Amino acid sequence: MRSSYLAWGDAVDLFERRGLPEGTYENLYEEEYILVPGPAAVTGELPLDEHERTPWREHTPEAATGYVVDGDLVVDGNITDVDDGAAALIVLGNLRARNVYLAGDAKLVVHGHVTAETFVGDMTEKLVVIHGDLRATVSIFWNEFCPDLVAGTLHGRTLAPAYLDLSTAPIGGLADPAPEAPLSRLLVPELLVTGVPGPGDLPEIGVRGDALRDRLLAGLPLTTTR
Repeated sequence: MRSSYLAWGDAVDLFERRGLPEGTYENLYEEEYILVPGPAAVTGELPLDEHERTPWREHTPEAATGYVVDGDLVVDGNITDVDDGAAALIVLGNLRARNVYLAGDAKLVVHGHVTAETFVGDMTEKLVVIHGDLRATVSIFWNEFCPDLVAGTLHGRTLAPAYLDLSTAPIGGLADPAPEAPLSRLLVPELLVTGVPGPGDLPEIGVRGDALRDRLLAGLPLTTTR
């Protein structure tokens, strides 16, 4: 899995060969990226905003605007973006990770499906485009976050504020396989709001934001399925 630097013009050529729509990639920064041949696998966490902690630092020691994976990407830990940077991850195949947590000016573009235990979006300045399904046990949308596009089905329990009408969002379909299941059967109890909410709690969707972030960064499970 030898990475290399990729100029913007070469990135556009690759996107066009792989069939990524121009309407998707035209919203990316026209800068240098790091190309990762696929299929690619990452052991542990993939922090998009800390290049020195990625497996691609050996052959591309200097950080770039983001990463282009030419094929499928499997991360057996979490994909995270927790600062205010503009980290980008473009996957020209399918993406699978334990959890996906986006809290900065993140750019996530996936040509295929996304599969994760939880998918968490906690920002408004972002680009999140998924041309297949988003399949998660629980998807959590905070602070006016909503994917710019899920062309397929948003599959699983979705938690969002009441003002966000998912039926009018750019999402191909919504499917909850067990709509009668209480949230306590999906998420670990440490994440659930009980009693009087604290400053890091979001009672409207029933999840403690601070606890979720802390557990995720510590590598602790978020769902009851593990």
